[in-house]
Amino acid sequence: MDGWVGAWTGGHRAVHVGNVADFNEQFLPAPSAPGWFLAGRPLVGRPLAGRSAVGTSARGGSAPAPTAAERRADRLRRAHHYAGLAVGYSPDPAALVLPAEVDRAWIDWLARELDWGPVELFDGIAPGGTVAEALSARPALAERLATGPGPVLFWGRTPDRGEGPELAAVRRYEAKDATHGLFTALAQDHPGVRVPRQELADSPRAAARQLAARAARDRTTVLKSPHGVGGHGTVVITPAELAEAGGARALLRRLVREDALPPGGPLLLEEYVDGGPAGSGRLRDLTFDAVIGADGRVNPVGVGEMAVDGTRYQGVTVGPGVVPPGAAATAERFGLAVGERLAAAGHRGWYDVDFVTDRERRLAPTEANLRLTGPAVAFVLRHRLDEVRGPGHLVRTVDAMPLGARLSQEALHSHLDRLRPACARLGVTLLPLIVTAGHEPEPAVGLALAARSTEALDAAQALLRAAHHALGRMFEALR
Repeated sequence: MDGWVGAWTGGHRAVHVGNVADFNEQFLPAPSAPGWFLAGRPLVGRPLAGRSAVGTSARGGSAPAPTAAERRADRLRRAHHYAGLAVGYSPDPAALVLPAEVDRAWIDWLARELDWGPVELFDGIAPGGTVAEALSARPALAERLATGPGPVLFWGRTPDRGEGPELAAVRRYEAKDATHGLFTALAQDHPGVRVPRQELADSPRAAARQLAARAARDRTTVLKSPHGVGGHGTVVITPAELAEAGGARALLRRLVREDALPPGGPLLLEEYVDGGPAGSGRLRDLTFDAVIGADGRVNPVGVGEMAVDGTRYQGVTVGPGVVPPGAAATAERFGLAVGERLAAAGHRGWYDVDFVTDRERRLAPTEANLRLTGPAVAFVLRHRLDEVRGPGHLVRTVDAMPLGARLSQEALHSHLDRLRPACARLGVTLLPLIVTAGHEPEPAVGLALAARSTEALDAAQALLRAAHHALGRMFEALR
């Protein structure tokens, strides 16, 4: 089998391990500082849900500061929700290893739509820890998974799988200053690509000085921690926002309290790339995905258009015609050049390069991810649907569609099952992906939609959004 599928799976059915939390843990700071608690902001490969108020009780008073153990448990739970995307690591899974409990009905739904063979399900294995911790306590299961006939695919490489060049490459190039240096070295050979300027502040005090100086020159700044996942560690700051916060130092302290930035350590100040007026219909956020095979060869997967709210990823659309040919070709050429450097550094497996566009429609690379991401799942689903139903599919993933009410998995299944025929009448296939977050304080569900036109995808997304919102009115009527 040629191409990225062969490089990724060898043409075999694979075991999918949802180790999102494990991957994130190696880069995120220990949750020990006061105020480091997420309320509605997940620490995952890509965000799951929006923010809610921090640190207030139901009666309006100040809530007690959570302990470090409580903060870590909250972080893990949210990452475990996002690990539901493990259902889409490869076109035809043989087994799924999920940290949270998942009703078998969801897997059966996907198996019918995607023509999967029998799928073993090992779920609920890590409710209070990481997947690595859970598998170390179940050596028979770990050995069974590792010695099967197909590959074992993970969200990303972690230390429990051993040190070596692959992990070293991940540690190096998941750092945003290292990828910026790589982008800068490559961009001179790629017309149509411009790299945003970036400078290092070696302490929060230095970052405050540099941020204030940039604001005085009326410059919007993208503030980044060297490592960050799930939107954590990246904030866009306008001069007006800085002034409203009472200055740079006050704003940085607040961002740490709100867990938008890590406490202490260096920060990166990056030029904000202006893409033009909001709502102008301009192409803005792109991703190029590829797979580096065991032989070090880079195999392109595709280019997709991401939906991003501020710095927070919401989903992606992939398929023919989604990205104009010129922009897609520029992203692919540059992304392949990045992949060759990553391969030389020892990386093997999936990676992506994310871009924003400027007013001249040039592509500005912003980060590389040496792991699976939300868009990777969309590309896999599109390949599978083209394989079993014929070519021409577009796939849109929406990682966190808000629900108007908190629902159990059983109730959520009934709700979506009622909407499936309406989607089908629009020519859209509905695929549930993230189904364990329906009972969170801010309930949400992650879905994929497949069709043969963007108009059908837009119509189905609007239908679902309205139906999810109506859940709240339904429950209010019962009070």
